[in-house]
Order: sequence, then structure tokens, then C-alpha cells
Amino acid sequence: MISYARQTQEEQPEAPHPPVEEHIAPAPRVSVQAFCETVETAAAVQSAGEDRRLGKAHLKIQMGGMAAAIEAYRSAPTPNVIVLESDGRSDLLTGLDQLATVCDAGTRVIVIGRINDVMLYRELVRRGVSDYVLAPVGAIDVVRSICNLFSAPEAKAVGRIIAVVGAKGGVGASTISHNIAWAIARDLAMDAVVADLDLAFGTAGLDYNQDPPQGIADAVFSPDRVDTAFIDRLLSKCTDHLSLLAAPATLDRVYDFGTDAFDAVFDTLRSTMPCIVLDVPHQWSGWTKRALVAADDILIVAAPDLANLRNTKNLFDLLKASRPNDRPPLYCLNQVGIPKRPEIAAAEFAKAIESQPIVSIPFEPQIFGSAANNGQMIAEISANHKSIEMFLQIAQRLTGRSETKKQKSSFLSPLIEKLRGK
Repeated sequence: MISYARQTQEEQPEAPHPPVEEHIAPAPRVSVQAFCETVETAAAVQSAGEDRRLGKAHLKIQMGGMAAAIEAYRSAPTPNVIVLESDGRSDLLTGLDQLATVCDAGTRVIVIGRINDVMLYRELVRRGVSDYVLAPVGAIDVVRSICNLFSAPEAKAVGRIIAVVGAKGGVGASTISHNIAWAIARDLAMDAVVADLDLAFGTAGLDYNQDPPQGIADAVFSPDRVDTAFIDRLLSKCTDHLSLLAAPATLDRVYDFGTDAFDAVFDTLRSTMPCIVLDVPHQWSGWTKRALVAADDILIVAAPDLANLRNTKNLFDLLKASRPNDRPPLYCLNQVGIPKRPEIAAAEFAKAIESQPIVSIPFEPQIFGSAANNGQMIAEISANHKSIEMFLQIAQRLTGRSETKKQKSSFLSPLIEKLRGK
């Protein structure tokens, strides 16, 4: 029989892009086979298979709809997920009953149909159909339906990965990423972890004044040992809500990695942390590209000069093409206003990128230098500095969260607390 899976009764939106705050958790390594009636649906499913959230899934598409599915599984095992398109002319319920006779236990079925009827939906649920999606569908509708099968509502939310990368070396991307993570943990009250991916020259340990004996290198070089308990032992606690997966920052070995070297680490962090901030080094390799493309949200840090403009434009174009169903990356300008340095204005930057910078952070070497040398965040050096509000603004845009309201205290608060204690 077709097993019962999570049910959703909501109609799928026709908009090609998800809402800004929507977070769809990626699907695990599963096999998906789609049987389509129309070329439009087949194209949507094909496009969904290229989405980063289905990167681990093995997708196969065939034409012929229900009849082709029944015939195919008479002599072959069924996959983890079957996507069926119904043209509305054939008897869908009768076809599902026939499919159930050749379907393996545990297989989940998604039906794409054109009949918007509550009674039909109830009958589909009674037969164990996992989801019913109204046609016409877009790629994001298919992605959402498949991924939601593996995100039970009672399960712990899958963590959001935020990747921060510099358009050029020395633009302060690491400093920005560390202060954003601080704002996420302190002001938004989200548990977060900073993963320093610059294993040779990473500065996260210095910026947070941490010197852990172990870090991310231990996980990358021992992929067979990576699990929740192992990662927890590698984390260094910075605050109540903020942890660090530090880079060794040593040159006793070379750090040449394969494309999927960090996959196990990221997957484990997703399962334990609501927010993961990746401090991505300014280099171009298979694993850095994979980390950026697979992230839920991306921030590019750029200085206002020509090389940064070119690199930001290249990154934007590549990431938008590689992530057609995600919102575009964000970018900010940093080190703005260096005396006697010719700069490209923010308006010119925005015109070339076709997107406005989220913030423009002024060049203030005194406070940023003091924070770096003392192993502190800007908020620890100066609680009212104007850049703190900028970091919070970026954190809110990247996470979709608003600032946690702090309770107002009065001069009677200590007395009230004493009375409560008694």
C-alpha cells in the first residue's frame, strides 16, 4: 500500500518565486520518479530537479501519467517518491487503487491535478496520497511539495545557512560576518554558530577571543566520524546563543578539498542549529561554489572600487542563474569613505548590479581596529555605534526575524524579584 505521509490542504500559489521569508528545507538523498501528462509539467519538474534543495535527490521524468506509472512498477521496485500528473479526464481514484497493488510500502505519492474539489482531496488523503498540487505548477511548487514530505511539522526546524563572502580579499567580509552572527544571537535571540571556512588564515577565533583545541578541520578530515555528538564537541561557546566552529589557522598541512568535503558538516549543523553563518574565504573552488549555491541566503561584502564592482556583478549573475527559485543575493558596501581614495558611488554600484546595497558601512579604522585587536565585537566596544544598527538590519533581512523585544525594567524591579523569590 501507499503509505500515509504529511498532508497539506493549502492551494499552491501560482507565483514563480517563493515569499521572501519562506524557508524550504532541502530534501535528503531520495529517489523521485515523475510521470507527466503535459510537457509544461515535465519542464517544471525538470527545473525543480536543478534546484539546490533537490541537489541530493535522484530525479527521473517520464511521460504517460498514471498508466505509465502502473505499467512501469509491475516489474520494478518503486522509488521513495512518485509524482503523478492527472489530466482530469481519466479516473484518478481508480488509477491510484491499481497503483497501490504494485507500489512498495513506504513510497510517497504526490498528485498534480486540475480539479479543485474538497471531496476529491479527502478521497486522495484516505488512499494515502501525501500531497495534492493544483496545476499549472512551477518549479518551486514541485520543490516545496517534495521537500515538505521530509519536514514533519513536529520535527525540529531545519537550520538556515547564511553564507558571507567578500567580493575581493581584504574587504572585511569576515568582520562583517562575525558581527552579523553576534547580532543574530544577541538581538534576535537565535541560537547560531559561525563556521570559519578559511582553515589556513581564519580570524573567527581571534575576533571572538577563542582558542579552541579542536575545530572544523577535525570534522572535514574525519568525515566518517561526523555526527551531532562529534560536532558538539568541536563547538566553542562564545555566548549563551552563539557558538564557533573555528579554523585551525595553521600552515602545517594543505587544505585541498573535494567539492562535497563540507556537506556532512553542514548537514549536521542544520539538524542542531537554527542559524549557521558561513565565513567563506575569498577563493574560487568547487567547495566554495557549492557552499554559496547551497546556502539559504547569501551576503556579498564589497568595497566601492572597480574590481569589487566587477567581482560582485560576476557573483550576482552566477548565483542568480544557479538559484532560479531563491531570492537574489544581498550585498553591502564596506570601508566607504577612505580619505583621498577615489570611490564608486553607491548609486553607480546599484545601477551596475541592478540591486541596491543593503547598507553602506563607513570606514572607521579606530573602532574596527580596536575591536579586532581586543578580540571583541563592535557592540562590545561601543554599545551605541551606528554600525551596530546596520549589522542588525542585515541580520533581520537574512533571517527574516525581527528584533526580540526586551522587557523594560523599573526601579521597583529588584524589589519585585526579591518578593517573587520569597
